[in-house]
Amino acid sequence: MTVITCIEDLRRLAQRRVPRMFYDYADSGSWTESTYRANEDDFRRLKLRQRVAVNMDGRSTATTMIGQPVAMPVAIAPTGLTGMQHADGEILAARAAEKFGVPFTLSTMSICSIEDVAAATTKPFWFQLYVMRDRAFVERLIDRAKAAGCSALVLTLDLQILGQRHKDLKNGLSAPPKLTLPNLLDMMSKPRWCLGMLGTPRRGFGNIIGHVEGVDDMGSLGQWTAQQFDPRLSWADVEWIKKRWGGPLILKGVMEPEDARLAAGSGADALVVSNHGGRQLDGAPSSIEALPAIAEAVGRDIEVWMDGGIRCGQDVLKARALGARGTMIGRAFLYGLGAMGEAGVTKALEILHRELDLTMAFCGHTAIDTVDARILVR
Repeated sequence: MTVITCIEDLRRLAQRRVPRMFYDYADSGSWTESTYRANEDDFRRLKLRQRVAVNMDGRSTATTMIGQPVAMPVAIAPTGLTGMQHADGEILAARAAEKFGVPFTLSTMSICSIEDVAAATTKPFWFQLYVMRDRAFVERLIDRAKAAGCSALVLTLDLQILGQRHKDLKNGLSAPPKLTLPNLLDMMSKPRWCLGMLGTPRRGFGNIIGHVEGVDDMGSLGQWTAQQFDPRLSWADVEWIKKRWGGPLILKGVMEPEDARLAAGSGADALVVSNHGGRQLDGAPSSIEALPAIAEAVGRDIEVWMDGGIRCGQDVLKARALGARGTMIGRAFLYGLGAMGEAGVTKALEILHRELDLTMAFCGHTAIDTVDARILVR
């Protein structure tokens, strides 16, 4: 196999090993995909200032996110259907993150359940919540996350309604997936993936199936899910969830300074500047473009993080320079998972860390917490 040196190598390998409908689910945006592409392109436009004849010894990328020590300012973002990129995907990614020293976030729409991941790990992970019309189910999810020892709740604000994702529509991706002849033939061409799926009992939405009355299998899940994402989500709901949860709360999906100020006023501990990976409002700015104004608007009132478009350690450094205390990665770790399972997630984290460490040194810094906008060419 070709030596893997960057996230792009992992992406290419994942594209060969993961069935098309699930690979496209991870690696696509909504409508024309202009925002999806801008997330990466706008990072590339930011140029770095190289410094020389400075002491580069004793470097450290360690910092904190909401007070939790992290090996680098990176957390694994919540991603739906992670367990369809690789069998038991959420468990494998959580293990890799735990060993590396960065947070893992489990999605409401995961394949492995909260309890599955808790049983397979020794340290607390984070749980991501979607607000459903069925508030009793939301309450049970929060209580299950508490019982599992989750150390933070990530509330996603930007999926009240689902963006139009053309590749998913063309591939017949649904709950359950449509097993058309082209999809079946494509799966058969991915024997490694198929063997993994045959070897695990986890092939449904573990946080939902069996936890909602009348939803006992994938067949009964589709209708329930289609009706459940709540378009009425409001800041009053954020207050209710914070009170019910009682622990650190992170609000994900903020793209405007006005909403950032509301997030800070809600009592949340952190907000994530995010356009959902370009999968919701196509034509919105990239996350890195939106970041500086939001960081300026809320100052030190709340921790500001960002996600969207991070494909190398330099992107993490640039986000720090523009005001992000932390970052979250989605596709970067999914490529590793689809390519090589747990070892692939570890490889992705190693690549990002090495690129971050080297670039920080070239920019004249030995500690990530000293990095600011002065490393960028204006």
